[in-house]
Amino acid sequence: MRSLFACLSLFLVSVAGFAQDNYDVDLIPSNLRNRANACIRKEETTVDMRSPDNVILNVKKAITVFNQNGEDEARLVIYYDKNISIKSIKGEIYNSVGKLTQKFSQNDFLDMSAADGFSLFIDSRVKHYLPSINEYPYTLVYNYEVRNKQNLIIPDWTPKPSDDVSVEKSTYTFICKPTDQVRIKAKNYNGTPEVIMAEKQKKTIWTVNNILAARPESYSPARETYTTNIQIAPQTFYYYNHKGSYTNWKELGKWIYDDLLAERKALPPATIEMIKDLVKNEKTEKDKARKIYQYLQDKTRYISVQIGIGGFQPIAASEVDRLGYGDCKALVNYMQSLLNAANIASYYCVVSAGSEKKSMDPTYASMDQGNHIILCMPLKGDTTWLECTSQKIPFGFLSDFTDDRLVLACTEEGGKLLHTPKLTTAENLQTRKAELKIQPDGSISGKMSTLYAGSQYEKQETLIGKPITAQHKLLKETYNIDNIDFETVSFAQRKDINPKLMEDITVNIRSYAPVNGNKMFLQLNAFNVKRSIPEIKNRTLPVYINRGYTDEDTIIYTLPDNVNSELIIGQNKTFKSAFGEYACKASIEGNKLTYYRKFILNDGTFPAEKYAEFSKFINDVNAADYLKLALSLKK
Repeated sequence: MRSLFACLSLFLVSVAGFAQDNYDVDLIPSNLRNRANACIRKEETTVDMRSPDNVILNVKKAITVFNQNGEDEARLVIYYDKNISIKSIKGEIYNSVGKLTQKFSQNDFLDMSAADGFSLFIDSRVKHYLPSINEYPYTLVYNYEVRNKQNLIIPDWTPKPSDDVSVEKSTYTFICKPTDQVRIKAKNYNGTPEVIMAEKQKKTIWTVNNILAARPESYSPARETYTTNIQIAPQTFYYYNHKGSYTNWKELGKWIYDDLLAERKALPPATIEMIKDLVKNEKTEKDKARKIYQYLQDKTRYISVQIGIGGFQPIAASEVDRLGYGDCKALVNYMQSLLNAANIASYYCVVSAGSEKKSMDPTYASMDQGNHIILCMPLKGDTTWLECTSQKIPFGFLSDFTDDRLVLACTEEGGKLLHTPKLTTAENLQTRKAELKIQPDGSISGKMSTLYAGSQYEKQETLIGKPITAQHKLLKETYNIDNIDFETVSFAQRKDINPKLMEDITVNIRSYAPVNGNKMFLQLNAFNVKRSIPEIKNRTLPVYINRGYTDEDTIIYTLPDNVNSELIIGQNKTFKSAFGEYACKASIEGNKLTYYRKFILNDGTFPAEKYAEFSKFINDVNAADYLKLALSLKK
């Protein structure tokens, strides 16, 4: 649903063919087998940009799969459409001693529509192949060639696809005319590429050797920040009968606005008059925009449209007005057109969306860095952002899908990078209050109210409107406590720029506080235990905490009459670090046992050597969360 540029995946393919080599697995150096589920023995990727509308991609690849966990690396997925033609595919499979066991060709691939379940129109198809082999290790050797009638997007090169894959040798060759102007972004490439000049072509070759598989490290930054990657963007390009050139974000945003958007904004006169009438009594631009946004949510629904240049160009605003649906591009363009009718300025913004924050690279402009569109209204002193694909999201709230990152605003004057608002640690709030009664057999029941805000608002908002049985099922997954049941569930929302959701439930948990002899064992923190994380020695990657949050819990337990409440001793724990804060305390007054917990996790990037401190902090929280009281029972 949230995919924008389906056409980008047309290059996400695997390929191969080196029949002259020996694929005996014993020839793989031992250090390349360590921690590896697969090893790329040899890979050659060649991109030959013969002209802007004729780019040949040829990939040869030999990969050894050591076990079932490496199976995905043997999966071949090749997308194509009327502008992308598959010229050839051939491959071979070898056993552990390097003996050829079978061959395959294009006829052995499944061929299906690339529709994703949310798409109304899509003209892409996909060829898919996964060998049916259950004897490990084995080696796939394959080779394919694809012709692409565009050069706006040149396939990049990431020789190591995942942590558990090692690489014996991989090369990337880019061929163009000596006069072609291209920009190259090399990330984490330590060598110097080989450049071979001839009269009619320039060849640039990047090579890596002997990259070891690595142990996954939790709380790591995005892979592209530490893995080798080469990106190429030609200055002059051709794409689906559109031509242009750019060297920076300003020029790229200008092309998007002029070529893809400008002629798609016209609305029927009746709609323009309706919008003017709709907002005539509103005093401010923001109030007018809020009313128009509500109209958008009531009238339209999201559905993907991927036809022609649909991966980048929205369908016309007049069509959305007539049909009542569109994808993110179309709905943003439509909302922008509605705002124009009320003389409210706004920007069509390309963003890399997802719960993990990813920004546009300010030093390198390219068309393939975004996957979603949002809208920015530069209101005087009160810039407001809109997510236009949801019928439920509050006005002005972006959510963690697009917050806190650089986006490309496409304007009549050209492109410019803007930063979306950040959902802060304090704003990402969960506050819970519960009053529970403990029965003599250790069962507990009572009422609980939880307030969710910021990024935590969304995780429960999805329950609203679902059938009660589905709500109960999802709540059991959320709270993950044995023998938990819910008698009543209700939700209340405050839908504004800083939305909040209140969840009120009546809960029963059988045998929560088990009785053994003359003791009842009560885990004070019933609902919000922080998971432990592994201790990693010799950490190599920075510690990355994508999003901070604040949790605050208060639980008041009413003790049964057979508990010696006067024997209960209060418990207090507090600790603080650069990564956050934790405090919990338990106090007794009469037969009321009150437990309070507050946990703050800070977002940020920290040096690798700080991981030991971080894991200790989190694991100390986990240990404190599991604090149990042994309650003495009266005889």
